[in-house]
Amino acid sequence: MQELLSSTLIVALAEMGDKTQLLALLLAARFKKPIPIILAILAATLINHGVSAALGQWITAVLNPLWLVWGLSIGFIAMAAWMLVPDQLDDETESINRWQKYGVFGATFILFFIAEIGDKTQIATVALAAKYDSIFLVTVGTTIGMLIANVPAVLIGDRFASRLPIALIHKIGALIFLVLGVMTLVAYYYF
Repeated sequence: MQELLSSTLIVALAEMGDKTQLLALLLAARFKKPIPIILAILAATLINHGVSAALGQWITAVLNPLWLVWGLSIGFIAMAAWMLVPDQLDDETESINRWQKYGVFGATFILFFIAEIGDKTQIATVALAAKYDSIFLVTVGTTIGMLIANVPAVLIGDRFASRLPIALIHKIGALIFLVLGVMTLVAYYYF
């Protein structure tokens, strides 16, 4: 259960103010059809994070446990630093126009899937799956975390997002990643 709760919390915090959350806001403002947007975000996240979690589990099978612990620790600490760098979304109007021919669901799915590649939440999913022993629970948890952050953005839009203390949320997320990094090392050497 810790895998599910940790994955949900970490990704929900990491997603606040993230470029994919900004993209969700932009798509909601453009299409004004929340249900297909939310379903496309769900589908894109499940696939993206499912593959990422599988990659995280595969890494545990091929890396020496000492290298894995140090890699995870450094990765979590690097994520803590990355959380403090605010994301910006470039003008996505051209991208939306290019994919609009696939409808609201198709355009959202494609754009969200592509935007999530190499994103903080995807990398966090790889690291969480390497730390925990459950592809399923990590994928479900990170997907729930993405939905916690993005569904309100789609439903309520800019009014809601502008009221969130994004800087504080990022600092809390950074602290959690830092603690995970340090605790991974401590647990390996002392437990």
